[in-house]
Amino acid sequence: MAATRAAGSVIPVDPGTRQRQIVEFARARGRVEVVSLADELDVANETIRRDLNVLASRRLVKRVHGGAIPLETAVFETGLEYRSEVDLAQKHRIAAAAAGQLQGAETVFLDEGITPRLIAEQLADEELTVVTASLLAAEALANSAVTVLLIGGRMRGRTLATVDDWAVDRLRSLVIDVAFLGTNAISLEHGLTTSDPAVAAVKRAAVQVARRPVLVAAHSKFGQSNFCRFAELAEMESIITGTELDADMADRFQQRGPTVWRV
Repeated sequence: MAATRAAGSVIPVDPGTRQRQIVEFARARGRVEVVSLADELDVANETIRRDLNVLASRRLVKRVHGGAIPLETAVFETGLEYRSEVDLAQKHRIAAAAAGQLQGAETVFLDEGITPRLIAEQLADEELTVVTASLLAAEALANSAVTVLLIGGRMRGRTLATVDDWAVDRLRSLVIDVAFLGTNAISLEHGLTTSDPAVAAVKRAAVQVARRPVLVAAHSKFGQSNFCRFAELAEMESIITGTELDADMADRFQQRGPTVWRV
């Protein structure tokens, strides 16, 4: 049984309690390491490895070399600070590739998230109308040649984007040439999923009104699933991700309908 030190004594901690602590640490810190956890929780490295394997089987963390990172769930979603640091070089490549696939589009939807915000920066010199629920994307285009339509609704502080009926109803009244959509997770079994039903409703509306729905997602989102499905794989015209995604996995997703671009 694990133990922690308190006031000079050793207090046993059962595996369930220790694993809950590990999840809390991962969510607060963005990443946990086997060696440091073992020292902090006063257990063997192998005990932490077993704990992480258990948590990974429950889809609460994802194992990475030397430790684990938290997975998003119905009750946990990463914030903008974390998203702006993780896979950032890959997200810049994805954004540049997405901007190169306008193919004459005059109206564009930009989803919430860091990658759509980076796409906004790439579009600043284009003669376009951009529709977005994201305050980040709108801010990036504030002094550009782009006409920005910011749809209203309840603002989610975690992502600085609007949701609920005002946002969904406005989207449903439009016809968009191309929608660049993010996702919390994407899997062959469950398609495109996200944590919050309100966010899923906005994304679903964007898929429905876009002539060309395009998913922009880092490789770490693949093979994962979350709470609310907002689109099937076959509904996406294409997926733009990084070369970090295994080529065989990319082929499996492409077999479901969308063209997969690894950049």
